[in-house]
Amino acid sequence: MALLLALAFATQVSPCTGSRLNATFAAIPGSEGAGNIVYTLRLKNRSTHTCWVSGLPQATLFGRAGKKLPTQGRAEFPGEATAIIVRLAPGKSASANARFSPDVPGVGEGHPGQCEPTAYSLLVRPNGGGTVRAPIRPATPVCEHGQLSWSLLSASR
Repeated sequence: MALLLALAFATQVSPCTGSRLNATFAAIPGSEGAGNIVYTLRLKNRSTHTCWVSGLPQATLFGRAGKKLPTQGRAEFPGEATAIIVRLAPGKSASANARFSPDVPGVGEGHPGQCEPTAYSLLVRPNGGGTVRAPIRPATPVCEHGQLSWSLLSASR
């Protein structure tokens, strides 16, 4: 029954496209510890129509000059959660958290200095296609070859 309702909803409201969204990717104050930090990706519907997002964010890190950086995304708790359809009315937001290490090198990053180049933006590919670019505040390296452990998208408060 729930699947039928979800399918009926999905046919009435289209998935969000990059052109309908604004995005930010910012550190959660006080989240630093044990070599990790948590940033929140917030996707806000800037259009005049309701749309939806769902699942894990699909994203790529970029450097200051726009160069693509190593990026790997995975579920923070694989197999332990079910994605939901998050309906975004105009002006409403969805968010997901990403945990990563800004300073602990992974395998193959054992060189002196910073583990990866500093990331300044995150290019997000929403369910409906297209892209939206989120500035990273503050800019940061993402170690372990750009490994981001994501929570599922959910409605923002």
